[in-house]
Amino acid sequence: MEDDPWSPPLVLLAVDLVILTLRDSHLRVLLVERGVDPYRGEMALPGGFLNHLGEDIGDAAQRELAEETGLAVDSLHLEQLGLYGAPGRDPRGRVISVAYLAILPRLPWPVAGTDAAGAHWEPAERVLSGSLRVAFDHRRIVTDGVERARQKLERSTLATAFCGSVFTLAELKRVYEAVWGVRLDPRNFYRKVQSADGFVVAAGSARAADSGRLARLFRAGPSKVLYPPMVRSAEVADKEGAVR
Repeated sequence: MEDDPWSPPLVLLAVDLVILTLRDSHLRVLLVERGVDPYRGEMALPGGFLNHLGEDIGDAAQRELAEETGLAVDSLHLEQLGLYGAPGRDPRGRVISVAYLAILPRLPWPVAGTDAAGAHWEPAERVLSGSLRVAFDHRRIVTDGVERARQKLERSTLATAFCGSVFTLAELKRVYEAVWGVRLDPRNFYRKVQSADGFVVAAGSARAADSGRLARLFRAGPSKVLYPPMVRSAEVADKEGAVR
């Protein structure tokens, strides 16, 4: 008796999007309130299934972002974050998700659409800590996305994009603190910034700082890559304020 012919298993392909920005000095992640089952009423990352077999995965990610949040997608560069396909991650069946990441400044408020009942910028730390429950395995995806963003600040000049056209080093430090989720020792941080080739350049003026003293102003430098990198382990201050 011949063996039964092999048939491929039924696998669904989806996309999920980790969109990060800074608001009110906090790192925030874009979440939608699900308007359909499963997990109706719970918060989740924007995303969904491919419309048809001929749809490109990247196009599906851009489409889902526009449909569920109303964000203009032309200015968003989405990079692949990872592939998530553990059995049981979705109660509807075997679902493989391609996750995408974008971290950008000054993103607008989202507007919910299609099967999303709401869309919000939520503090990423609430998702990371588990105090804000998210559907599916989206806590893991957010965790991976935030870690990728933190690594980007170690090795690129991305942080300057979240400052104004001119900024103080204290303002730049607050960007790092918001994304890394730590307090930094000011002197050590300033020394690291100014030793990195082409990271910042002097703007030739000053403004009053929180302390009342005048603080020098800087602009983003020409470099896109940080050398030497801003390594978190060398910068993090402990709870008592001492540098490790």
